[in-house]
Amino acid sequence: MEDFSNAFWLALFPTSYIIHFVEEFWGGEGYPAYLYRLRGVSMTNRRFVVLQALGFASLIIACIVSLSFQFPQLMISILSGFVICNGVSHTITAIFDRKYGPGLMASLLLWMPLGAASIYFLIGQMSNLRLIVGVTIGLAINGAIALFTIRGGHIK
Repeated sequence: MEDFSNAFWLALFPTSYIIHFVEEFWGGEGYPAYLYRLRGVSMTNRRFVVLQALGFASLIIACIVSLSFQFPQLMISILSGFVICNGVSHTITAIFDRKYGPGLMASLLLWMPLGAASIYFLIGQMSNLRLIVGVTIGLAINGAIALFTIRGGHIK
């Protein structure tokens, strides 16, 4: 039963990723135009889609590997930290911009609750230290992706 629960929680992340991507691409002005308006970062729609596809593939691979090598709870904690951080980032940006930003609704209504619920699910199933380390790794990954995005999706 525990394997099913872990697989179920892991499956929610790629599913929610698709919803978040759809909103970022088609919501408002679209994320590439939004990024250019806010930060002056030029990213084509094609580059955005390619990078999102790579992110989605990486997420699927991470989930499969974590199940195969028996660390699904750590992966759930990492992904929880990632989606919460992304949601907070979208929210803070929208507050400062005083406008809707693509991805905001999925962040507020889906990713932040999913991250919080996943962490709640994990409490008592793994050590607090391991849970904190996993969430911190997720936060760091989101931060690294944010820096990459600000550079227009280029490694410099």
